[in-house]
Formats: sequence, structure tokens, C-alpha cells
Amino acid sequence: MSLKRQLFLASVLMLLIPWAGLKFVLELDNALRAQALQQLEEKGARLAELAGDFMLGTPVVTDHNALYADSTRQFPKVDGFTTTWPGFRDHEDQLPWQSRPGQENLRWLVTSNNRYLYLLIQKRNRGLRPFNPSQPNQPHDRVELVLAPPPGQLQDSQTTTWLIRTTAPGTNVPALVDGDPARTDRRLEVAWEDLGSRWQLELRMPKPEPGSRLGFQAGLSNDSQNAEGTPLTPPPLLVQRNTALERALARQLSDGQHATLLEPAGWIVADSQSDNPAPTTDFDDLSASQILEQITLNALSWLVKMYQPKPQPLAITHHQLHTGSLPEHHLIQQDGTTWLATEHTFFGGRTLLLKQSMEQLLSVSGSALGSVLARSLLIILALTLALLGYASWLSWRIARLQQLVSASVDDDGRILEPLPPARSRDELGQLQQHFGHMVSRLQSYNHYLESFSRKLSHELKTPVAVVRSSLENLAHSHSEDERQQYLERASSAAERLRRILNSMSEAARLEQSFDQADKEPFDLADVIRQASAAYQQLDPHHQHHCQTPDTDCPLHGSPEMLVQMLDKLVDNARDFTPEGGQILLRLEQDAEHYLIEVFNEGSRLPVNPGVDIFGAFVSKREGKAEGHLGQGLLIVRLIAEFHGGRIDAQNQHFNGIDGVAFRVIIPRLPNEQRTAP
Repeated sequence: MSLKRQLFLASVLMLLIPWAGLKFVLELDNALRAQALQQLEEKGARLAELAGDFMLGTPVVTDHNALYADSTRQFPKVDGFTTTWPGFRDHEDQLPWQSRPGQENLRWLVTSNNRYLYLLIQKRNRGLRPFNPSQPNQPHDRVELVLAPPPGQLQDSQTTTWLIRTTAPGTNVPALVDGDPARTDRRLEVAWEDLGSRWQLELRMPKPEPGSRLGFQAGLSNDSQNAEGTPLTPPPLLVQRNTALERALARQLSDGQHATLLEPAGWIVADSQSDNPAPTTDFDDLSASQILEQITLNALSWLVKMYQPKPQPLAITHHQLHTGSLPEHHLIQQDGTTWLATEHTFFGGRTLLLKQSMEQLLSVSGSALGSVLARSLLIILALTLALLGYASWLSWRIARLQQLVSASVDDDGRILEPLPPARSRDELGQLQQHFGHMVSRLQSYNHYLESFSRKLSHELKTPVAVVRSSLENLAHSHSEDERQQYLERASSAAERLRRILNSMSEAARLEQSFDQADKEPFDLADVIRQASAAYQQLDPHHQHHCQTPDTDCPLHGSPEMLVQMLDKLVDNARDFTPEGGQILLRLEQDAEHYLIEVFNEGSRLPVNPGVDIFGAFVSKREGKAEGHLGQGLLIVRLIAEFHGGRIDAQNQHFNGIDGVAFRVIIPRLPNEQRTAP
């Protein structure tokens, strides 16, 4: 996978930023809901205390024997046609009709404003049968109305009964007090209309006192047993909306809050709300960016809402509300709207349900989420571009380094030119520097191979020429002594060729043996002392001395190879030391290294900086040392490098004696321990 793709995948992982932003906003939404719930509970407690000052009457604990009066701000016209009745014109079937079980043909509506109570009765299975004064006993439709004042007043016993009947459909239908034709109650305005397949009656009366009872029955005059409506003895309790309390509650509510006051039986006696302020800008006046912003805000609000707890639906009818027990998260759903709700109980077991619309909180959370996502996406886009640009720059540098390396080596593997030094100090700069060192080492190795071939050719040329000339002279020789002389010369040259090949094989075998060599711990001082004693016995013509520390010198390596290295160094020293001269083998140590030094008395090193005495076929021996091929010090260098060390040589004046010292410096610890942090 390319570096660009890797960085692209790394930039894709930065999408975790908006995911973390979403988690943050969800936690913020939970915190906002917790804070709003706390504020809602505090306000609910204050509103419940306020409602207790208004609701001092007897609580309604049953939902069977009650007549519910809705509230309106309108003043419907009593004409029998219900054209001005609230919501009647377009949504008749959706109005809160009331009826009794088994009496589905008779239904009614009750509503009130601050002055009047309105009653609408509808008989749906037949038309109106009017009253005929000339034949009063003829069956006709009649409605009997009963109003009982609330208990605790002086007129407890003054229950009023009205009889309503009409001689013809229309308005101004009289309401007879106690059925007496001579006592018409002008406070009641009644209109009765015949609509063919049904009839309906509209009635307006002064608004009864809270806690009053109101009942009615409708039927034919000669069939009182089948009259339909509410009970008359006692009449049902009239449950009315407390408009004064609703106004008081409305003044205390904040935007988006809704307060509902419930009787113990669930009847709604007060309902107030403060709507969220409507936007002042018309949709047609919004610009495209504003429309897009609103759509985005709605989508983000929906996203936050999706992660919220599922709200509990509220069981509600037109007149009653049964809250049950609110869920732990206090989220409810009513009429498709999600609310945060609290419930407070006060005087008489009544309940105050205070709700806060979640739209405002969702708007705040959606705005916060939009801000987080927008900033996250901008950061991701900027970082992605930066990473891609950085990847392109790295790719260019890698390609440039590749071109430099390719240009420095030809197709035959020869080094044409060294790499230029790196200008940067980062990893790629270090890589270019390492490549430069590698190319330099390869160039040195190529030079070594080229010089090796020349040296090998020079070393082989003389013995081969001797063999060829001896064989040619052998063919033309006439005496046995002459032939024997030529054979000896050819044999000596062949022996030299054999030593050259063996010396080359020895160095090659040594390099190959490094891969299979096993390192072990041993005492370096003990190895040097034993080797020095052996050299003294094998070479009585020189004075051998040994200096080692009195303590152990532990080393992890190959003792056999180190003995081989000492053999080469001592053998080299013997060749350059005059008979009776001194050869000193010395071992020193410090905190990190061992120093092995072989000093020999005799000739000094040549002053020629261009000659590497530790290379192949480098020898400065003369006379009797002609058989040496210059491979010994090469083997010494290879063994020292195998142990992580290095070797050098220098002219030295030691104890009043001039000579040459070869030093091998070996680390005391293995490579893996020296490189460990």
C-alpha cells in the first residue's frame, strides 16, 4: 500500500472526531434535560402551591357521575343551528361529544366562558315533535333541566328545575320553572330546531358556581321511562374549567411550557400553555442558505432525538387525562409532541402536570451538534489536505532518493559517483546518509576487488612464468643435472602457487565460518597466558613476555578464533624481530573495552599512507619472508571485526626499545547488550 493511501486511511480514522462530538452533544443533551427537569420540578412545586389557593372545593374522585364543561372565549349565538359553536362548522365529528352508555342516539356538548354556560343537545334518530297547546296530552318532545347549587351555600335546598318544550322550531323557546307555564325564566335562552332526521337544542344560562350539579333528560311527554340524558336525582357534578386559575398559571409559564390541572378522576379543570415564539420571518423571505441551515438544524435535532429515550404516550380523551406514573426519564408524548414532564400532587389529591416542550432543548442540542460537526469536518478537511500534501512531499523525496541511488550505480554494478550529502535531518535524511555510506563502502569494495585482481595477477604471474620457463628449458636441456635443476625450479613455483591458493582459501573459509561460529563465555586473560607460554616453547630464538591482569577478564566470543588471531600477530612479529629480540603480548582493560597488544622489537612500519597493511596480498617482508602472501593481517582484522572490535598498528618506543605495536580493541559486552537502552 502506498504512503498516500496509508495517510488517507489515517485521515479517514479522523472521522472519529465527529463521532466523539456526537457523544459529547448527547451527554450535553442529557445534562440539559437534567437541568431543565430540575427547574421544571421547582416551578411545578410553586405552581401547585398557587393552584391550591384556587381549588378549595370538593375534589371530583369519580368519572361516572360528572358533566364536563369545556371552556371557550367565544360567545356562541343561540339560534338552534350551531353555526357559531366553537369548531362545529368544520369538525363536528371531532368535537368532544358526551353521551351515556346505551344512549348513543342522544349526545351533548357543554362549554362555558367567563359569563355563560352553553348546552347543546342533539337527538339523532328522529325529528322534533312540538307541543300542541290545544292537545296538551298529545306526545311531544320535552327537556327537563335540573341545577343544584354547590354544598355549603345558603341556598343548598333551592334546587331549580326547568321544563323546556316548544310549539314550533325556532328561538326564544320558554324555560318553565318547575314546569309552571306561568313562570318563565328569562335568564335561560333556548333555541330548538328540527333538522328532519334529527333535532337539536341550544341553551344558554348564567354560569353556575363551581361545585354545582347540573343534569337533564330528554324524551317524549308520555314516555318518561325511556327518557335519555343524565340522572336528575342527584344530578351529576358539573366540572368546569377554572379560567381564573388558567390566567394565573399562564402568567407564570415560560416559553414552551404547558400546565394541566387534574381532578383525582382525571378531569381537566385548568389548562394553560405558553407557546414558543413563532418565527418572524416568512418562509418565502428566507434565502437558500437560510433554508439549508434550517433543514440541517432540523436534521441534527432529529439525530439527537433519535438517541433520546423513547417517550411514553399519554392516555388522553377530550376531557380527561390519565397520567399514571411518569417514566424515569420523564419524557412523554402527546399529540405527536415530545414533552419533558413533572407531576405534583396538592390539596384533595389533585394533580398538576407541568410539561416543557423538547423543541427548544432539541434546537440547542442540534445547534451544538451542528457547530461541533462543522468544526470537526473543517479540521478533518484541513488535516486531510495537510497529510496528502505531506505524503506527496515524502513521495517526491523518496522518488528523488531512488533516482540518486539509480544514477550512482550502472547496469554492471559499478559505482559511478557518490550520493550527495543529505540536507535534512529527519528519517529520510538519515536514510539518504546511510545509502551514501553504503555506496561509499560498495565503492571501496569495488576498488578492493579491482586491486585484489591486480594483486592476485601479480602474485600468480611470477610462479607461472617460472613454471613455463622451466618447462621450456627442460625440453632443451642435455644433461641430467640441468634437467633436475629445472624440475626443482618448477616444483618450487608450483608450491608457491599452492600456498597462494591455500592462503586465499583460508581467508574465505574464515569468513564462511563466522556464520556457524558459536560464541561462549571464557576468560580472555587465561587464553592469552596459555598462548604466550606455547609461543615461548615453539620459538626459542626470541624473548617472549606476557602481561595480563591478575583478575579474570570474562569475554563472550570464540576462544579458538582469538588464538588464531594471536598466532597471526605473533607470527608476523617473529618475521620482523631479530634473533634474540623481544616480543611482548599484553592485555589491558577499562570499563568498556579490552586492549590486546603485540609489540615486537625490530623494523618500523613504512611511512606510506596509501597502503592498507590489513588488506589482502599486502606484505613488506624481504629475503627469507618471501613466502608470505600478506593474508595474515587480513585474517586478524576479520576476527577482530567478528568480535565487534577494531585493529590498528603504530610505531612505538617501549622500555627503551624501538618497534611496532599491533593493537586489537574488543568491547567487553556483546552487541545486543551494548545497544540495549
